[in-house]
Amino acid sequence: MKPARRAVPEDAEELVRLRKIMLDSMSPSDDVDWQQPTLEALRCHLADPDGELTAFVVEDPSGSGGLAACATGVIQRSLGSPGNPYGTTGHVFNVCTDPGHRRRGYSRACMEALLAWYKEHDVRRVDLHATATGEPLYASLGFTRTPAPAMRVTL
Repeated sequence: MKPARRAVPEDAEELVRLRKIMLDSMSPSDDVDWQQPTLEALRCHLADPDGELTAFVVEDPSGSGGLAACATGVIQRSLGSPGNPYGTTGHVFNVCTDPGHRRRGYSRACMEALLAWYKEHDVRRVDLHATATGEPLYASLGFTRTPAPAMRVTL
């Protein structure tokens, strides 16, 4: 299996492609207006090696130049609390494996690399939202369900 590596700006188009696959698996949509701004944001974030958003990827083993899988994460800074005195939290999102490359451990490799990155940055609490399909992977990495319900407003 190919190891995961940190994504670079040149990976941005493939990361957007994988993100669309992931989003469509949860709620199919013909809306593509989000793709160009997301591509530009990814290029900017991935160009900053000290930034608080990163992605880890596994390249398509065929050598096509595409990506087989990815996991993206961000460091969020807030105020400290019991159990998290420095207020840093990781948030994982955009975990996806191309359908032609599933069940080979690629998402696991990306997640393990991302979790190592969080440890390097002294982030000890990491959250994510799991689909039923992804939950076994996350549970095997130590993630557990939390009692806190999530709420959202769209402005």
